[in-house]
Amino acid sequence: MKLVIQIPCYNEAGTLGETVQALPREIAGIDSIEYLVIDDGSTDETVHVAHFAGVHHIIKLPRHMGLAAAFVAGLEAALECGADIIVNTDADHQYSADDIPCLIEPILSKGVDLVVGDRGVATMTAFSSSKRILQQLGSWVIGQASGYRVPDATSGFRALTRDAALRTLVLSNYSYTLETLIQAGSRRMAIEFVPVRTNPPTRPSRLMQGISDYISHSTADILRAYTMYRPLQIFSASGLIMIIGGLFFGIRFLFFYFNNQGMGHVQSVILAAILIIVGFQILLIGLLADLIGFNRKILEEVLYRIRKLELDNFSETQSQSDDTQ
Repeated sequence: MKLVIQIPCYNEAGTLGETVQALPREIAGIDSIEYLVIDDGSTDETVHVAHFAGVHHIIKLPRHMGLAAAFVAGLEAALECGADIIVNTDADHQYSADDIPCLIEPILSKGVDLVVGDRGVATMTAFSSSKRILQQLGSWVIGQASGYRVPDATSGFRALTRDAALRTLVLSNYSYTLETLIQAGSRRMAIEFVPVRTNPPTRPSRLMQGISDYISHSTADILRAYTMYRPLQIFSASGLIMIIGGLFFGIRFLFFYFNNQGMGHVQSVILAAILIIVGFQILLIGLLADLIGFNRKILEEVLYRIRKLELDNFSETQSQSDDTQ
């Protein structure tokens, strides 16, 4: 059983050495542990620090592409390294590396697909009160979309199996945390949240430039994931609201009409007709989006099988090359 711990990095020379030094060297049930750093176009000495810290694998992205792209690149590289379990952690030493055994334990003992570290965002003193409220609200929304109880949706401290990594697709350019939970829920993956500890912050968050920035990006990611993985639900709700509004104005007109006051409320008939027609159109769009969603699932399954086949062939080639040497 091989564990690869991946660390996306962008100008993390100041904290990366401490982060790597704290990582476990041995874990019960794990035969080998390797470290993987994804350099997201850093302009400081991040790569040099990674080499000096003894990181086994270093992936360099051609330019600064963002956290989501670095996370995906790390998964691809970890799979090519033969990882059976992949743990993702932050380079700023936010998460306690001593909790990595707890993070992978549900995978080893229960066969869980994805484990997320729960920081206890409701009581984190490092967060402002407004951020704590937003974190809880966002986690609740993601829970509704994924079908799971989600206490900490934005935690990047995660462990996932090889199969779960193969099935993971990230389309967002901002972050991977919210989208992957909704995606895992749509595929009925086994997900578990375990309490984890955090270290005192070493720097302000680079992902969130402010509350408004966090809200705008997170809202866009949630809406995109909702419409992609729950299209019938969101379009049906919107369509029914429009239809109910149209029926309200239609009933209002009939009330006045039967009381001989209909001539002064023709606008209600027009508005009712518009709302009902638009509502039915939205319902039809939802049905069409749901059918497209089935096609997307088929394509995702095809992509999963292709990726699995490519990795199996890659592993076989590497094994033959090692035997030759």
